[in-house]
Parts: sequence; C-alpha cells; structure tokens
Amino acid sequence: MPRFFGKATVFLALAGFCSAPHVFAQASKAVPTSRVPLSPEKAISLAKEGRCRESISGLKHAMAPTLAVESRKEAGVLGVRCSLAVDDRDSTDEFIRLLNKQFPRDPDVLFVIVHAYSDLSTRTAQELARTSPDSLAAHKLNAEALEMQGKWEAAQYEYEWMLKKDPNAKGTHFLLGRLLLSRPDAGPDAGERAKKEFEKEIQIDPSNVGAHYVLGELARQDGKCDDAMPRFNEATNLDPNFAEAYLGQGLCLVSMKKYEEAISPLRNAERLMPENPEVHNTLATALQRSGHKEEAQKEFAIHESLRSATGSQQPQ
Repeated sequence: MPRFFGKATVFLALAGFCSAPHVFAQASKAVPTSRVPLSPEKAISLAKEGRCRESISGLKHAMAPTLAVESRKEAGVLGVRCSLAVDDRDSTDEFIRLLNKQFPRDPDVLFVIVHAYSDLSTRTAQELARTSPDSLAAHKLNAEALEMQGKWEAAQYEYEWMLKKDPNAKGTHFLLGRLLLSRPDAGPDAGERAKKEFEKEIQIDPSNVGAHYVLGELARQDGKCDDAMPRFNEATNLDPNFAEAYLGQGLCLVSMKKYEEAISPLRNAERLMPENPEVHNTLATALQRSGHKEEAQKEFAIHESLRSATGSQQPQ
C-alpha cells in the first residue's frame, strides 16, 4: 500500500512508564538544588530514591563521554524517566539526544526512547485538547485517532466538519480523500470522491506532494499513464526523495514500452528503497528489454532473493 494511503502513527498510553518501583514516588516534591556538583554515583542514587529534581543536573554530568559506559547508560535512562516525572521536557529532549548519540542501537535504550516520545506525544495531545478544544488542529488530531481505530464514519464526520468550518484549510481535503480510499465501506464511488478531494487539495496547496502522488497512482492503476506521469513528475520535483513516485514513473514507462527512459527513475527508487522487490523486478525488466542483459540478471537475482526472504508473490 502506498505510504499516503494509510497512517502508521502510534499513540501509546504510558501510565506506568514513569512509575518504576517506588523510584519516582517523590518526584513532584520540590527539592532545593545543591550548589555543589553531584558525583555520577550520587546523582544516580538520588534518582533511584525518587529525588528527581535534585538529580537531573547531576545525571547530565554523569553522561560525560569519559565515564564508564554502564554508568552513562544508567544515568541517561534515569534522566529520561526523572525528567518526564517532573515534566521537564527540555531535559527529556537532552537525555534522548545524548542516549541516541552514545547508544544508537542499544535495544534497552531504544525501548526507553520509544516510550518517552510516546509519553511526550500524549502530553502534548492532552494540552491541545485542554487549551484549544475547538481548534481545527484538535479536531484533526481526533479525526486521525478515530481513523487509526477504524472508526471511519466518526473520522469522516470530523474531516467534513473541519471543511465546513474552513473549506480552504490546507491538508484537510487530502486527509478526507485518504480516508475515503482507506475506508472499507466507503462505497463504489469512493475512488472518484477521493480524486475530487485530492484535486481540491492541490487547488488550495499546489505543493501537497501526497495529493499529486496519490492522483498519479490512482491514474496508473486505471491504466492511464498519460495522466499519471505528470503527477509523478510533480511529486518528485517537490520531494526528490519520494521513492514511491519514482517507482510509479518507472512502472508507467515500462508499461508504455519506454524501457530506456524507465531506468533512471527506477535507479532512484532502488537507491531510496533497496529492500523493495518490485523495484528490482521492474528495473530488471527495463534493463533486459533495453539490451542491458547482464545488469538485468543481477536485478532479477536481487528481486528473487528479496521475494524469497519476504515470502511475497511475483508481481502481476
């Protein structure tokens, strides 16, 4: 499914994240900050006791590159949890940055960071709902959440309400069009209705790369590559790293038997998403039919390897 047909944003409720066993029980209590810099050991000890306000500065110092790896990791994890416990978001950002830099592939660290981002997302969403409940942004967030839960009718109502309030709001027609394509019970005319929404979006915001791409993909799927190509071209002009749009160009050019022309966009798609079997299969076809036999065989081999690894079926 193209990346604009759905949304994979994850909102996690993390009631227990900042409440590891008694550690943060006293985090909200105001504690005078000591003027004497804390040792790493003392900062970590205070954090474990739940004295978060008192320990945060010391935990940052405890992540100095000259200190032991395990101490730095423990200080960073405690720092994330403590700063969240006292709602010190600047410090949370700093601890996350330090952990990402010092432990980029550590699974325990990545787990903590995932929860931290989710916790920050939840808090920000709550602030938006509390401070501006009638804003378009609040309704958009609610609509997206409903869409993720599969509550299509309620989500569509939200988008349509937003358009009644502001018919020219950027992004809203696109979101409604995307919902119509995703909704399983949208009806036989959903595709045409969605196209109209994407076209309205482009009238309001010609730089909406997603609307250009989806219109191109819908046209390609209907066998109308003459209509699809300008859309794909515009998408790649607006976003030179839009892999799916390059693939769309290549698929169209191959179907139009313009094999040599298809190689360049397919090379771009290959560079941007090398693990996509369809890219390699389409590129192999373009290379083979334009006389590049040896290169084609390499691409077919890559395609077969990826297809076998993922258990995917041969593209039709």
